[in-house]
Amino acid sequence: MFFSATRFFHLLVCIASLAQDTVLASPIKQQDDSLDTRAAKGFGNGMWLRILPLGASITYGLTSNDGNGYRKFLRDMIVSYGNDVNMVGSRRNGTMEDNDVEGWPGDTIDQVHTKANVALPKYKPNLVLLNAGTNDCSGKVDIDHAGTRMSSLLDDVYKGSPRATVILSTLLYKTVAAAQKAKGRRLVLVDMQPPAGPTTGQLVDGTHPTEAGYSKMATIWFNGIKAADQAGFLQTKEAIPGNANGVPDRGIYG
Repeated sequence: MFFSATRFFHLLVCIASLAQDTVLASPIKQQDDSLDTRAAKGFGNGMWLRILPLGASITYGLTSNDGNGYRKFLRDMIVSYGNDVNMVGSRRNGTMEDNDVEGWPGDTIDQVHTKANVALPKYKPNLVLLNAGTNDCSGKVDIDHAGTRMSSLLDDVYKGSPRATVILSTLLYKTVAAAQKAKGRRLVLVDMQPPAGPTTGQLVDGTHPTEAGYSKMATIWFNGIKAADQAGFLQTKEAIPGNANGVPDRGIYG
């Protein structure tokens, strides 16, 4: 998808306008010491993480050279930190072995919601990385109710996988995050905007990151998981009735 300068400007205006209600929740601060993996024992004392990357084209890894997007950068960091990891989802993309993902290029929040309602009960992730809403902005899809629609999606994430912790990108949703936290939900808000996130020079077409941009996203997700761990949010993975061997814990398939 190529964005003209005018369309990219409208996208930025959309994101800025939807981010106005920011006082109720703040994203975590990005700190370099969060990335120290030396002698690490892992998140949650080394618990196995079953991770669902959930969203649209950026989640899928569009425009990355190998199709992995942020996922391999992030997975390698988590494994180095001390956790076994299995990425789960109904699709596979990228050269990495554990390349499962629930990313659907072009999908709006509502469409991601529909996919999530199938994926969450099936895979029972204990960690969900959620980045959605860019297509709503670029397509001007019910922008006034974007927050309400994201709240509904989050409610169903927790219904589908009650032990899940959600790391939510800040694209639009600071007040949404505050409302979810008020319900006692295990949720961390992370900020994908520059300078910590991809800069305009690290976007291929004004929306999708370069390899350097995806690497920066991985760092932000990692720091979000660390914040969730420090808050005591991370829960052990849930058993999947009737599918004991269908979702391997280390992302290795026979």
